Amino acid sequence: MVASVYPTGTTIYSPEKCWNGFTVFQATLFQKNPVGAVLIDMNGNVVNCWKGLDGSPNKMLPGGYVMGGTGARNPKYGYQDMLDIVQVDWEGNIVWKFDKYQRIKDPRQKTRWMLRQHHDFQREGNPVGYYVPGMDALVDGGNTFIVCHRNLKNPAISEKPLLDDTIIEVTWDGEIVWEWICSDHFEEMGFSEEAKNVLARSPGMLPAGAGSGDWMHMNSMSLLGPNRWFDDGDGRFHPDNIIWDGRQTNIIAIIDKKTGKIVWQLGPEYIATEALRNIGQIIGQHHAHMIPRGLPGEGNILVFDNGGQAGYGAPNPGAPTGNHNARRDFSRIIEYDPTTLEVVWQYPKPGPGLMNTGGGYFYSSFMSSAQRLPNGNTMVTEGSDGRIFEVTAEHEIVWEYLSPYASRRQKTCMIYRAYRVPYEWAPQAEKPEEKSVPRIDNTRFRVPGTVIKRPQKVTSSKS
Repeated sequence: MVASVYPTGTTIYSPEKCWNGFTVFQATLFQKNPVGAVLIDMNGNVVNCWKGLDGSPNKMLPGGYVMGGTGARNPKYGYQDMLDIVQVDWEGNIVWKFDKYQRIKDPRQKTRWMLRQHHDFQREGNPVGYYVPGMDALVDGGNTFIVCHRNLKNPAISEKPLLDDTIIEVTWDGEIVWEWICSDHFEEMGFSEEAKNVLARSPGMLPAGAGSGDWMHMNSMSLLGPNRWFDDGDGRFHPDNIIWDGRQTNIIAIIDKKTGKIVWQLGPEYIATEALRNIGQIIGQHHAHMIPRGLPGEGNILVFDNGGQAGYGAPNPGAPTGNHNARRDFSRIIEYDPTTLEVVWQYPKPGPGLMNTGGGYFYSSFMSSAQRLPNGNTMVTEGSDGRIFEVTAEHEIVWEYLSPYASRRQKTCMIYRAYRVPYEWAPQAEKPEEKSVPRIDNTRFRVPGTVIKRPQKVTSSKS
């Protein structure tokens, strides 16, 4: 149950323990007139807002530039399809745009070029889309990697139409120079016969897009970048290789950029080895990526393990058809070594309790992300509730922000993904004053005017 009344803005802030900077996120999602991309300081003050710049996600580049989209396709005809991707300057002027992936004719609409971007993209120069020392994304050139949709049929998966995921590489001049189609690699993914049977019957069918099956639902994609595994001779981790994850299948995978083959994979099941069982079943995950060189934990995989429901396989009491057969009602952040699968850090703090979470609890069954910061802290987007927080390696929350921007359609303040960037990435803004926000004692906090009466001590009566 979520409280009906709660504070918004910055609710916790310890400047001396944080990696201080600006935070960018999409203020409202999936509505006709979104607030747009919002940049806030550590105290929650709005520094800039790019109205109408839709983001799945919005990303900031050095120099005060922001990337996102300028509109979404009618959901009756396409699921989470962005019309284009643009780069805008501090004042909102478009300095780069791409939409020429597919020519689309929707009912009662003119034929037009449409990118159909969803969930992620990366600009050359930076592998992951967030701040990495010495790895600034290019702002006036370079290629862009983009996750897109394509409708197709693949009888190896199902006779039903599929809403498939693709990754394309686009030059600054708008030429597509590389494309990877997810369903072409279905046989490499190690699905059980039970899972294949479920997929054949119901590959994540959606009402949008003429009833297509969103069988994989890829929600993050990034390059590996320079890393110690490749330096030590492991070709699976070539810096140009691409890591992605599929929410519906519980898969995290790395593809060889040159061949397109899957060369490393985690999931869809997590029971075959002791190392997999120690990780535990990952469900509906988001933002799986390799922590880049130059940040604490470099070379490890960081992922927001949502929980909720996902996967295909054997039927069980919670999933009588075998669709969404893995279920869990809490989330966790996991950082692990991709060569040994050893978990090296997680949030909540490890300990006794379900899935080794120490009894800690937080939950976002969809969206969400985790970003490793240069001081070793991790910034977490708990998307469904519109909460962003920064947590130390010792599991202390040192900054917390709750979005005040409610979507008119969903009536929630959800955030897909947020990013922390250094102050110098927005040279148009002055460095703000950093004011501590002490943690509130919830047991004593009341609406103004409320009288708090302390309980009387109970004493035994003497006979």
